[in-house]
Amino acid sequence: VQLVESGGGLVQPGGSLRLSCAASGFTFSRWSMSWYRQAPGKEREFVAHIISGGGSTKYADSVKGRFTISRDNAKNTVYLQMNSLKPEDTAVYYCNAWGLGPDYWGQGTQVTVSS
Repeated sequence: VQLVESGGGLVQPGGSLRLSCAASGFTFSRWSMSWYRQAPGKEREFVAHIISGGGSTKYADSVKGRFTISRDNAKNTVYLQMNSLKPEDTAVYYCNAWGLGPDYWGQGTQVTVSS
């Protein structure tokens, strides 16, 4: 099982990034997917999830209206479109698969929002 995040980087406040998480080794379409993040000195926190099947989504209040989670089951990939980025969005972002057994986690991708 592998979850590989990409798309992180340095962006100015107000900018945008799109994170991707490529999954392999399990039946991606049957698993729900989430994004979490961890800022320096803080605990890992929930960002967004998208349910398998119907694709229902949920967001943390801090990112609602700015971030959009989506998935492409044909590509075994989940995305996180991040707009109107703020310095407080700076963190390592992790992809997570859950629902049918023990959770799977990716290695994370760094997002830094700074001028």
